[in-house]
Amino acid sequence: MLTSTDTEFSEPFRPIDFTGFTDAWVRRFAASATATEAELTALDQQVGDGDFGANLVAGLQAALRRLDASDVPVLPAVPPAPSWPLEAAASAFLDEVGGTSGPLFGLLLQEVAVAVAAARDGAPAAALAVGAGNGLAAIQRVGEAAVGDKTLVDALVPACEALAARARTVPGDPGAAVAGAADAAWDGVRSTARLTARRGRASYLGERAAGVPDPGAVGIALLFASAGTTVPSLTPYLA
Repeated sequence: MLTSTDTEFSEPFRPIDFTGFTDAWVRRFAASATATEAELTALDQQVGDGDFGANLVAGLQAALRRLDASDVPVLPAVPPAPSWPLEAAASAFLDEVGGTSGPLFGLLLQEVAVAVAAARDGAPAAALAVGAGNGLAAIQRVGEAAVGDKTLVDALVPACEALAARARTVPGDPGAAVAGAADAAWDGVRSTARLTARRGRASYLGERAAGVPDPGAVGIALLFASAGTTVPSLTPYLA
């Protein structure tokens, strides 16, 4: 897993439109959350408060409002920074979404935005890997969850590991790097269905939560999957 102290990415990278990538990523994440809100709600009604889908959609709709407000022409024109769409999403979750999951998604997106803002030109995959790793560390400092607790960490840890590995093999292609992270995150989601929860509301249900994937983990998988495409339904990914 990468952290902000790693220095092994010293080779040159080909330039890409990183601002276009991060903007499209946030917008596809919003579209994926909206398309799957009913399924997310159904999952959370079985193991949580039933509000995860609504909170995820609310945070991302708030992020889109902030992004679209930034589209108003201002002179002199200043090109948007690649980190701006992620900063907008992070602040929306931290400022406008309650419950447990909203702030956790805000922390993750905030760390990714910080890493992207600090990245050298042309090192996008490494920046995403560093940011995701720092986001995981921030979430675990707050929630103290580990792999096997049946939380979003069960999807985020393998996603971070895959993202770091892809950053080494495809350093200039964030889409390919995040696609690997998405595959690993979905594997983590499916693993939560076999777990007995040790944290969160699902921990009060014991064996009654068996067979149900953790909704927060599903949200993490949606985040990474949305870097490449909009997810219209959870069904193909949970089987």
